[in-house]
Amino acid sequence: MTGALALSALPGPAQAQGEVRWKLQTAFPTNLPGLGSPAQYLSEQLDAASGGRVQIRVFAPGKLVPTLEIAEAVSKAKIQAGFSATAYEQGQVPAASLFNSPPFGLKPWAFMAWYYEGGGHKMLQELFQDEGYNIHFELCGITGPETAGWYKQPITDVSDYDGMKIRFAGLGSEVIKEYGASVTLMGGSETFQALQTGRLDATEFSMPMIDQLIGFNKVAKYNLFPGWHAPANAVYLFVNGDSWAETSDANKALIKNVCRAATATSLAQNEYSNGKVLETYADKGVEVQQIPRETLKKLQQTTEKVLQREAEKDADFKRIWQSQKEFQRSHRLWEKRAHLPADFYDSE
Repeated sequence: MTGALALSALPGPAQAQGEVRWKLQTAFPTNLPGLGSPAQYLSEQLDAASGGRVQIRVFAPGKLVPTLEIAEAVSKAKIQAGFSATAYEQGQVPAASLFNSPPFGLKPWAFMAWYYEGGGHKMLQELFQDEGYNIHFELCGITGPETAGWYKQPITDVSDYDGMKIRFAGLGSEVIKEYGASVTLMGGSETFQALQTGRLDATEFSMPMIDQLIGFNKVAKYNLFPGWHAPANAVYLFVNGDSWAETSDANKALIKNVCRAATATSLAQNEYSNGKVLETYADKGVEVQQIPRETLKKLQQTTEKVLQREAEKDADFKRIWQSQKEFQRSHRLWEKRAHLPADFYDSE
């Protein structure tokens, strides 16, 4: 074989690395910064960085499968990929909510440290595999704390949750159920309509810059802080396990690194904009309420009770929760010493 023929017989870069052509449904509209926007960022950046070799087509919520069935659809290869929060799988996989940062849990930068450096990524894969899901996960977006929700009536104590009809997600929903709340889980647009028609009295959803896009301030006057139930909110790329296994190492590395970039970008977007949105609240007639410290302590005590109960029922939950708690304990030593107190600038 001549030199020219020998060279032509070798696989070129595209052949060696293969092509990726996936359909991805997101649980969140792509115009929602930090929740849906990372899915679009992922698609665009993978296409650009690979020269078209890796293409992921993003579909809107509900376009291919119901939003709350994304994990099942990905696992069963009805779609190759999804973009969602693991907390939506809490009913089938109790420990799934821990990967969105549980109530009074890790702040976003600390959650990222635990996930990337403390074994969180591996634990997430193992958790869903143990439950029979054929999914590979990549952390692909994160936001800061959510607000504690939008309410039609002011909240003065945890007793106000008794009989309240509220949309709530994650482990925080189990906490407020302890106080008599009637909890429903639904998407953002459905939640707006439910508040508008009176089917709901209140909702938590996300942070100010996202909530204003949905329009919650038009149907509920009181916005509560801080977001005790969600100190960080992580979203993930879900990939069918077989599709991931068939992907070349080069393409896997590219997807992993673009997801890391999407995670950093989503946090930057939200930290940049939320203060600006809060500045507009007075003109919009929104009343901001700060949850009293003593009420937060009650919620924290109930959270510990709920999480301990879950840990006693589920070995995976216990193992992952203990890992997060151990890291949080050591990280707080650094956080208390190194970070300025949140109220440091209040006297200026």
